[in-house]
Amino acid sequence: MLYNYNIVTSRPQPFLKRVPPDEMPDNLRAAWRKSMELRGDAAFFEVFGNNPGLYDWYTENFYREVFHGGTVPRRIKELARLRLSTIHGCRFCNQGNRVDALSAGLTGAEIDALSDYENASFSDAEKAVLRLADQMLLTNPDGALSQSLYDDLRKHFTDGELLELGLVMAVLSGMAKLLFAFDLVEKEDYCVFGAHGNSSQG
Repeated sequence: MLYNYNIVTSRPQPFLKRVPPDEMPDNLRAAWRKSMELRGDAAFFEVFGNNPGLYDWYTENFYREVFHGGTVPRRIKELARLRLSTIHGCRFCNQGNRVDALSAGLTGAEIDALSDYENASFSDAEKAVLRLADQMLLTNPDGALSQSLYDDLRKHFTDGELLELGLVMAVLSGMAKLLFAFDLVEKEDYCVFGAHGNSSQG
């Protein structure tokens, strides 16, 4: 399946207050500007203006210390992140993740091959990580680390590195749930997660 990153879906309409950029701290306002330049939308940052400390935790503790830090190479984590956001259908995420994946050394051809990664030119380690990402998807509630997948991963990663990968994917998938449930982002046309769900059911 090929994914179209250029389809414009409906703009986010969160229930939470959207804080104007002139009321944001400097770092959040800078991220808001960057998002507006890249996507033309920054609802995510406007809503996080209600609690800038949470935004700081997410960017500093998770992204700086774990995602960009840690022991697993950044290229591997970018590959897994893009796989998750592509399958989940987060257009907002895909736009930024694609840029970051390219800066981490992935090629446009590799990114386009993610939908059929087993038949693409990814390394055995990368294919194993992508199989792990498929187990961590919100759309795969029965996903699990099997013995065979573990054995494949252990050829390339320590148990500590596998835990790092699992934690990174868990945070990203959990964050995707927040983004969709709170309607903070644009979604791809194939995204199965609806904005505000069945609101009539409370």
